Amino acid sequence: MANPALSKRRLGRTNLQVTPLGLGGAHLGRLPDGFSDERAVAAVHYALESGINLIDTSPMYGESQRRIGLALDDWYGSGGHREDIIICTKTGHDGKGGKDFSADGTRRSVEESLRLLRTDYLDILLVHDPDDLGPVLGPGGTLEALQELKEQGVIRAIGLGARPHEFHRRCIETGEFDVSLTFCDYNLLDQSAAKGVLGVAAAHDVGVFNGAAVMLGLLGGGDPREIAPKLGSFATPERLQRAGELWDWTQSRGLSLLALNLQFCLREPRIASTLLGVSHAARLESDLEAISADIPDAVWQELHERFGIS
Repeated sequence: MANPALSKRRLGRTNLQVTPLGLGGAHLGRLPDGFSDERAVAAVHYALESGINLIDTSPMYGESQRRIGLALDDWYGSGGHREDIIICTKTGHDGKGGKDFSADGTRRSVEESLRLLRTDYLDILLVHDPDDLGPVLGPGGTLEALQELKEQGVIRAIGLGARPHEFHRRCIETGEFDVSLTFCDYNLLDQSAAKGVLGVAAAHDVGVFNGAAVMLGLLGGGDPREIAPKLGSFATPERLQRAGELWDWTQSRGLSLLALNLQFCLREPRIASTLLGVSHAARLESDLEAISADIPDAVWQELHERFGIS
Protein backbone atom coordinates (compact mmCIF):
# COMPACT_ATOMS: atom_id res chain seq x y z
CA MET A 1 0.00 0.00 0.00
CA ALA A 2 1.27 3.47 -0.88
CA ASN A 3 2.36 5.65 2.02
CA PRO A 4 -0.20 8.44 2.57
CA ALA A 5 2.69 10.91 2.73
CA LEU A 6 3.35 10.13 -0.94
CA SER A 7 0.31 11.92 -2.32
CA LYS A 8 1.43 13.52 -5.57
CA ARG A 9 2.51 17.12 -6.12
CA ARG A 10 2.38 19.20 -9.27
CA LEU A 11 5.80 19.66 -10.89
CA GLY A 12 5.49 23.30 -11.85
CA ARG A 13 4.19 24.16 -15.28
CA THR A 14 4.97 20.67 -16.59
CA ASN A 15 1.75 19.61 -14.83
CA LEU A 16 3.39 16.24 -14.25
CA GLN A 17 2.29 14.77 -10.94
CA VAL A 18 5.21 13.41 -8.86
CA THR A 19 5.45 11.82 -5.46
CA PRO A 20 7.17 14.03 -2.84
CA LEU A 21 9.81 11.33 -2.49
CA GLY A 22 11.56 10.11 -5.63
CA LEU A 23 14.08 7.34 -6.27
CA GLY A 24 17.56 8.68 -6.96
CA GLY A 25 19.55 6.32 -9.16
CA ALA A 26 23.18 7.23 -8.43
CA HIS A 27 23.84 4.37 -6.00
CA LEU A 28 22.19 1.85 -8.29
CA GLY A 29 24.98 2.16 -10.81
CA ARG A 30 28.35 3.04 -9.38
CA LEU A 31 28.91 1.24 -6.10
CA PRO A 32 31.99 -0.99 -5.54
CA ASP A 33 32.18 -4.55 -6.84
CA GLY A 34 29.59 -6.92 -5.46
CA PHE A 35 26.57 -4.83 -6.36
CA SER A 36 24.31 -6.83 -8.64
CA ASP A 37 21.62 -6.20 -11.23
CA GLU A 38 19.23 -8.19 -9.05
CA ARG A 39 19.78 -5.92 -6.06
CA ALA A 40 19.16 -2.82 -8.16
CA VAL A 41 16.04 -4.29 -9.76
CA ALA A 42 14.69 -5.19 -6.32
CA ALA A 43 15.20 -1.61 -5.11
CA VAL A 44 13.37 -0.15 -8.10
CA HIS A 45 10.51 -2.61 -7.69
CA TYR A 46 10.23 -1.79 -3.99
CA ALA A 47 10.01 1.92 -4.79
CA LEU A 48 7.28 1.41 -7.36
CA GLU A 49 5.34 -1.00 -5.16
CA SER A 50 5.52 1.53 -2.32
CA GLY A 51 3.87 4.21 -4.43
CA ILE A 52 6.91 6.22 -5.57
CA ASN A 53 6.42 7.22 -9.21
CA LEU A 54 9.55 9.32 -9.89
CA ILE A 55 12.90 7.80 -10.89
CA ASP A 56 15.95 9.98 -11.49
CA THR A 57 19.15 8.76 -13.11
CA SER A 58 22.03 9.86 -15.36
CA PRO A 59 24.67 8.54 -17.77
CA MET A 60 27.14 9.76 -15.14
CA TYR A 61 25.87 7.09 -12.73
CA GLY A 62 27.58 4.15 -14.38
CA GLU A 63 25.22 1.19 -14.79
CA SER A 64 22.23 3.01 -13.31
CA GLN A 65 20.28 3.60 -16.52
CA ARG A 66 20.74 0.04 -17.72
CA ARG A 67 19.71 -1.43 -14.39
CA ILE A 68 16.67 0.80 -14.13
CA GLY A 69 15.74 -0.25 -17.66
CA LEU A 70 15.93 -3.89 -16.61
CA ALA A 71 13.72 -3.21 -13.61
CA LEU A 72 11.15 -1.28 -15.64
CA ASP A 73 11.01 -3.91 -18.36
CA ASP A 74 10.27 -6.49 -15.70
CA TRP A 75 7.74 -4.14 -14.10
CA TYR A 76 5.86 -3.70 -17.36
CA GLY A 77 5.86 -7.45 -17.84
CA SER A 78 4.15 -7.79 -14.48
CA GLY A 79 1.37 -5.39 -15.44
CA GLY A 80 2.94 -1.99 -14.75
CA HIS A 81 2.31 0.91 -17.11
CA ARG A 82 4.83 3.37 -18.54
CA GLU A 83 2.40 6.28 -18.18
CA ASP A 84 2.30 5.76 -14.40
CA ILE A 85 6.04 6.43 -14.04
CA ILE A 86 7.96 9.70 -14.35
CA ILE A 87 11.45 9.02 -15.73
CA CYS A 88 14.09 11.72 -15.39
CA THR A 89 17.59 11.40 -16.77
CA LYS A 90 20.39 13.76 -17.75
CA THR A 91 22.81 14.76 -20.46
CA GLY A 92 26.27 16.28 -20.60
CA HIS A 93 28.38 13.50 -19.04
CA ASP A 94 29.17 10.14 -20.62
CA GLY A 95 29.86 8.27 -17.40
CA LYS A 96 33.55 7.86 -18.30
CA GLY A 97 34.77 11.30 -17.33
CA GLY A 98 33.91 12.97 -20.62
CA LYS A 99 31.63 15.97 -21.07
CA ASP A 100 29.71 17.03 -24.16
CA PHE A 101 27.18 19.84 -24.14
CA SER A 102 26.90 20.16 -27.92
CA ALA A 103 23.57 19.70 -29.69
CA ASP A 104 24.86 16.61 -31.51
CA GLY A 105 26.27 15.15 -28.32
CA THR A 106 22.97 15.78 -26.59
CA ARG A 107 21.03 13.95 -29.30
CA ARG A 108 23.38 10.96 -29.01
CA SER A 109 23.08 10.98 -25.23
CA VAL A 110 19.28 11.01 -25.34
CA GLU A 111 19.22 8.21 -27.92
CA GLU A 112 21.42 6.06 -25.67
CA SER A 113 19.29 6.84 -22.61
CA LEU A 114 16.14 5.80 -24.44
CA ARG A 115 17.78 2.51 -25.36
CA LEU A 116 19.07 1.75 -21.88
CA LEU A 117 15.87 2.80 -20.11
CA ARG A 118 13.78 0.83 -22.62
CA THR A 119 11.38 3.64 -23.39
CA ASP A 120 10.48 5.76 -26.40
CA TYR A 121 10.17 9.04 -24.49
CA LEU A 122 11.60 10.73 -21.41
CA ASP A 123 9.45 12.73 -19.04
CA ILE A 124 12.29 15.01 -17.94
CA LEU A 125 15.76 15.62 -19.38
CA LEU A 126 18.18 17.62 -17.22
CA VAL A 127 21.42 19.30 -18.28
CA HIS A 128 23.88 17.75 -15.84
CA ASP A 129 26.53 19.77 -13.97
CA PRO A 130 27.89 22.09 -16.65
CA ASP A 131 30.94 24.13 -15.65
CA ASP A 132 29.79 26.98 -17.87
CA LEU A 133 26.37 27.77 -19.33
CA GLY A 134 27.84 29.08 -22.59
CA PRO A 135 27.92 25.67 -24.33
CA VAL A 136 24.47 24.89 -22.94
CA LEU A 137 22.60 28.02 -23.98
CA GLY A 138 24.63 29.10 -27.01
CA PRO A 139 24.14 28.22 -30.70
CA GLY A 140 24.69 24.54 -31.38
CA GLY A 141 24.46 23.76 -27.67
CA THR A 142 22.44 21.51 -25.41
CA LEU A 143 19.33 23.67 -25.24
CA GLU A 144 19.00 23.79 -29.00
CA ALA A 145 18.79 19.99 -29.17
CA LEU A 146 16.46 19.76 -26.17
CA GLN A 147 14.02 22.22 -27.70
CA GLU A 148 13.90 20.12 -30.87
CA LEU A 149 13.42 16.90 -28.91
CA LYS A 150 10.66 18.48 -26.87
CA GLU A 151 8.85 19.60 -30.01
CA GLN A 152 9.13 16.04 -31.33
CA GLY A 153 7.67 14.59 -28.12
CA VAL A 154 10.85 12.66 -27.28
CA ILE A 155 11.13 14.59 -24.02
CA ARG A 156 8.33 16.29 -22.13
CA ALA A 157 10.25 18.74 -19.94
CA ILE A 158 13.67 20.43 -19.94
CA GLY A 159 15.65 21.11 -16.79
CA LEU A 160 18.97 21.72 -15.08
CA GLY A 161 20.69 19.56 -12.48
CA ALA A 162 23.54 21.58 -11.00
CA ARG A 163 24.95 23.09 -7.81
CA PRO A 164 25.44 26.82 -8.57
CA HIS A 165 22.30 28.75 -7.78
CA GLU A 166 23.17 31.42 -10.32
CA PHE A 167 23.07 28.72 -13.04
CA HIS A 168 19.54 27.80 -11.99
CA ARG A 169 18.39 31.40 -11.93
CA ARG A 170 19.84 32.12 -15.37
CA CYS A 171 18.29 29.01 -16.91
CA ILE A 172 14.91 29.64 -15.28
CA GLU A 173 14.88 33.21 -16.53
CA THR A 174 15.32 32.08 -20.15
CA GLY A 175 11.76 30.73 -19.95
CA GLU A 176 12.90 27.46 -21.58
CA PHE A 177 13.60 25.40 -18.45
CA ASP A 178 10.75 23.60 -16.71
CA VAL A 179 12.59 21.86 -13.85
CA SER A 180 15.49 22.59 -11.49
CA LEU A 181 17.31 19.86 -9.57
CA THR A 182 19.40 21.36 -6.81
CA PHE A 183 21.30 19.38 -4.20
CA CYS A 184 22.99 19.57 -0.80
CA ASP A 185 21.20 22.84 -0.14
CA TYR A 186 17.80 22.11 1.37
CA ASN A 187 17.98 20.02 4.52
CA LEU A 188 18.65 20.52 8.23
CA LEU A 189 22.28 21.50 7.55
CA ASP A 190 21.76 23.87 4.64
CA GLN A 191 18.67 25.76 3.51
CA SER A 192 20.38 28.09 1.02
CA ALA A 193 18.19 26.85 -1.86
CA ALA A 194 15.26 28.67 -0.26
CA LYS A 195 16.74 32.01 -1.30
CA GLY A 196 18.93 30.84 -4.17
CA VAL A 197 16.46 28.76 -6.17
CA LEU A 198 13.02 28.22 -4.68
CA GLY A 199 11.84 31.80 -4.92
CA VAL A 200 12.70 32.35 -8.58
CA ALA A 201 11.48 28.87 -9.49
CA ALA A 202 8.10 29.52 -7.89
CA ALA A 203 7.83 32.90 -9.62
CA HIS A 204 8.32 31.19 -13.01
CA ASP A 205 6.28 28.08 -12.11
CA VAL A 206 9.33 25.86 -12.47
CA GLY A 207 9.26 22.53 -10.62
CA VAL A 208 12.04 21.77 -8.14
CA PHE A 209 13.74 18.51 -7.15
CA ASN A 210 15.79 18.36 -3.95
CA GLY A 211 18.81 16.06 -4.15
CA ALA A 212 21.27 14.68 -1.57
CA ALA A 213 18.96 15.61 1.29
CA VAL A 214 20.71 13.29 3.76
CA MET A 215 24.02 15.00 2.95
CA LEU A 216 25.80 11.76 1.98
CA GLY A 217 24.76 10.20 5.27
CA LEU A 218 25.43 12.98 7.80
CA LEU A 219 21.65 13.24 8.27
CA GLY A 220 20.92 9.59 7.55
CA GLY A 221 20.03 8.63 11.11
CA GLY A 222 23.35 7.37 12.49
CA ASP A 223 25.84 9.32 14.57
CA PRO A 224 27.42 11.77 12.07
CA ARG A 225 30.76 11.56 13.89
CA GLU A 226 30.99 7.88 13.03
CA ILE A 227 30.00 8.45 9.40
CA ALA A 228 32.21 11.48 8.73
CA PRO A 229 35.52 9.61 8.17
CA LYS A 230 33.98 7.94 5.10
CA LEU A 231 33.02 11.28 3.56
CA GLY A 232 36.40 12.94 3.29
CA SER A 233 36.38 16.70 2.70
CA PHE A 234 32.59 16.80 2.36
CA ALA A 235 32.29 16.45 6.15
CA THR A 236 33.64 19.92 6.87
CA PRO A 237 34.12 20.88 10.53
CA GLU A 238 31.10 23.18 10.31
CA ARG A 239 28.83 20.51 8.82
CA LEU A 240 30.03 17.89 11.25
CA GLN A 241 29.56 20.09 14.30
CA ARG A 242 26.05 21.06 13.24
CA ALA A 243 25.07 17.50 12.34
CA GLY A 244 26.44 16.26 15.66
CA GLU A 245 24.43 18.83 17.59
CA LEU A 246 21.27 17.88 15.73
CA TRP A 247 21.89 14.17 16.29
CA ASP A 248 22.50 14.64 20.01
CA TRP A 249 19.35 16.75 20.31
CA THR A 250 17.14 14.26 18.49
CA GLN A 251 18.60 11.37 20.50
CA SER A 252 17.83 13.15 23.76
CA ARG A 253 14.20 13.38 22.68
CA GLY A 254 13.85 9.87 21.36
CA LEU A 255 13.56 11.13 17.78
CA SER A 256 15.13 9.96 14.53
CA LEU A 257 17.38 12.51 12.83
CA LEU A 258 16.52 10.87 9.51
CA ALA A 259 12.79 11.30 10.16
CA LEU A 260 13.19 14.91 11.24
CA ASN A 261 15.30 15.75 8.20
CA LEU A 262 13.10 14.08 5.59
CA GLN A 263 9.92 15.49 7.08
CA PHE A 264 11.56 18.93 7.15
CA CYS A 265 12.18 18.62 3.41
CA LEU A 266 8.61 17.51 2.75
CA ARG A 267 7.21 20.48 4.68
CA GLU A 268 8.50 22.85 1.95
CA PRO A 269 5.67 23.13 -0.62
CA ARG A 270 7.91 24.71 -3.27
CA ILE A 271 9.85 21.45 -3.55
CA ALA A 272 7.96 18.97 -5.69
CA SER A 273 10.08 15.94 -4.77
CA THR A 274 13.06 15.03 -2.59
CA LEU A 275 15.20 12.36 -4.24
CA LEU A 276 16.37 9.43 -2.13
CA GLY A 277 19.60 7.87 -3.33
CA VAL A 278 19.47 4.24 -2.20
CA SER A 279 21.39 1.10 -3.07
CA HIS A 280 18.94 -1.49 -1.76
CA ALA A 281 15.30 -1.91 -0.83
CA ALA A 282 15.94 -2.01 2.93
CA ARG A 283 17.35 1.51 2.88
CA LEU A 284 14.29 2.78 1.06
CA GLU A 285 12.05 0.97 3.53
CA SER A 286 13.74 2.87 6.37
CA ASP A 287 13.25 6.17 4.54
CA LEU A 288 9.56 5.53 4.00
CA GLU A 289 9.10 4.61 7.65
CA ALA A 290 10.87 7.84 8.61
CA ILE A 291 8.46 10.08 6.74
CA SER A 292 5.57 8.45 8.62
CA ALA A 293 7.10 8.81 12.08
CA ASP A 294 5.12 10.96 14.51
CA ILE A 295 6.86 14.27 15.21
CA PRO A 296 4.93 16.56 17.61
CA ASP A 297 4.37 20.19 16.62
CA ALA A 298 6.39 21.27 19.65
CA VAL A 299 9.49 19.68 18.14
CA TRP A 300 9.32 21.92 15.09
CA GLN A 301 8.96 24.96 17.32
CA GLU A 302 11.95 23.92 19.41
CA LEU A 303 13.96 23.20 16.25
CA HIS A 304 13.40 26.80 15.23
CA GLU A 305 14.17 28.23 18.67
CA ARG A 306 17.31 26.17 19.24
CA PHE A 307 18.80 25.96 15.74
CA GLY A 308 17.07 28.76 13.82
CA ILE A 309 15.64 26.26 11.35
CA SER A 310 12.03 26.62 10.18
